[in-house]
This record gives sequence, C-alpha cells and structure tokens, in this order.
Amino acid sequence: MKHTLIIFYFALLTSLPTKAQPQKGALPIPYGEPIHLEQAEKIALAALQEAATNNWTMVVAIVDAGGNLVLFKKMDNAPIGSIEVAISKAKTANNFKRPTKAFEDAVAGGGIGFRILSIGSIAAIEGGEPIIVNGKIIGAIGVSGALSTQDEQVAKAGLNALN
Repeated sequence: MKHTLIIFYFALLTSLPTKAQPQKGALPIPYGEPIHLEQAEKIALAALQEAATNNWTMVVAIVDAGGNLVLFKKMDNAPIGSIEVAISKAKTANNFKRPTKAFEDAVAGGGIGFRILSIGSIAAIEGGEPIIVNGKIIGAIGVSGALSTQDEQVAKAGLNALN
C-alpha cells in the first residue's frame, strides 16, 4: 500500500505541467533556505496593495520552504472561509513545487485529472504560487477572497515585489 501511494504521488507530480516545473532534462527546482519574515512582509504588503487597489477583500498566507505558516494577513471583511483556502493554496504550491493553477487545470481537463481530487490536502484552484529566489523555492504565497483569477493576480503582484 505504501509503495502504491508513493508511485501515485510520483505519477501525479510528473503529469502536471507548470511554469515552476523544470523543462525535460533539467534538474528539479530545489528547496532553499526558508523565507525570511522581512521577505514575507514585503510580498504580503504588495499583494494587499494590489487587492486594495482593486477593491477586493483578500486573505494572504505565506509559508516557508517546509510548508509552515510564516505570515498571515486578513483584510477587513474578507470572507472567513478564505482563511483556510489561502493557507491551503500556499501549502499546495510549496509542497508540490508548482502553482495551484496546475492542479485546477488538471481537474478541469477531466479524465485522469480527477485523480487529484482523491488527495485531500491539495488546493486545486488558482491563487497559490511558489516563491523562487536564486533558483530555489523558499516558500509560497496563497491568496483567497475573490475570483481565482483575481487571487492569482494579487499573488503575482506580491511575488513581483520580491524580484
């Protein structure tokens, strides 16, 4: 049973295309030193500014390379349900080394993509992005509170502040 689960996860990871996944023949993106609080704060501030500019009430979660919550911000009047969603998106993006949109696309494609739904801890919805610095994943951001495309826009605005 344990070997079957490992094979299942490997098959899942190798079948999901994403920008965070290296090209064929390239080495996988390694994890680096965990994100520093100062970096997380910079990302969150830019993300929240993007949300405020668009009059969206959002929740922003940032995890470190180990998937542990480093920073959490909830705007006033943001949906309470978005708290768990934002954290789940951040953990999914970090733990699987890819944007959560890759999982959303796999499920939307149907067929074999539905197997993702059997893994309870995956957020298969856009709005989670790995944070990559110097070619290494140092954590991830998850955003929730509006349409998933808007969540993604806010997450990317946060990432852009770090680069």
